[in-house]
Amino acid sequence: MSFTVQPCAKHLGAEISGVDLSRAIDTETFAKIDQTYAKYGVIFFRNQDFSPDQQISFSGRFGEVGSFPLAQYSLDGHPEILLVSNIQKDNVNIGLADAGQTWHTDMSWSALPPRGTALYAKEIPINNDDDVFGDTLFASASAAYEALPDALKNRIEGLKAIHSYHAKHAYRAKVSVSDREEMSQDQKDAHPNVVHPVVRTHPLTGRKCLYVVTGECVGIEGMPENEALALLDELATHTVKPEFQYRHKWQVGDFLMWDNCSVQHLAIRDYELPLRRLMHRTQFAGSRPY
Repeated sequence: MSFTVQPCAKHLGAEISGVDLSRAIDTETFAKIDQTYAKYGVIFFRNQDFSPDQQISFSGRFGEVGSFPLAQYSLDGHPEILLVSNIQKDNVNIGLADAGQTWHTDMSWSALPPRGTALYAKEIPINNDDDVFGDTLFASASAAYEALPDALKNRIEGLKAIHSYHAKHAYRAKVSVSDREEMSQDQKDAHPNVVHPVVRTHPLTGRKCLYVVTGECVGIEGMPENEALALLDELATHTVKPEFQYRHKWQVGDFLMWDNCSVQHLAIRDYELPLRRLMHRTQFAGSRPY
């Protein structure tokens, strides 16, 4: 199977054409797709039409597909697929409505963050004038690191940031459209803080990437809190500067994947019901950050 690759922005993003994900993909073709994914950080395939089982199967070729902490938003019969949606049934969200509405990299609060995440666009918000809403922004954490002055690179070398799930949960509820309730102590105990390098190395490309997130990183080991939070904010703000970004305008049938080591992302919430958005999300396992 042959395919073409069209880069989308200077630092990340590429469209892959000529691949039907509902059909079997041979080993050689998949290896080339995997290499393209590592190189560009974000890849997408337009006009796809496949089943939940096929989405899980393809995602699983990049790493073991896992389930999600918010199990109430899983697709019926498929715990590996999370519904990301603003659609409601009986005034209750059928999916995770605030997903991605702050800049972040997925599940950095876990000891083993996922290698990547994928979204399959089932419905996108379009008004009567055919204006499309709900774009997603992606930022290259590797390009952001490479653009740092040498003095700052030297300062952050070897530092380790503290990532907190309950801090992320509270921050998301505070600054976005969210129905999240305050976490119980049992939930906090189930997700203790973890420590990851401030500068993470991509396991396939070897590129160094900034790995800090506003609202989720609560400190740096061995550094006074005020100094640590100021440094984390400086690095996180730098990571998502416009010059490192790619903006994706969704179409129904898009299947898009991003790399959680080298990329951060933000979902633009510029729509409300009756405009509907529905994505099927999968994620696949990665390695311990180093």
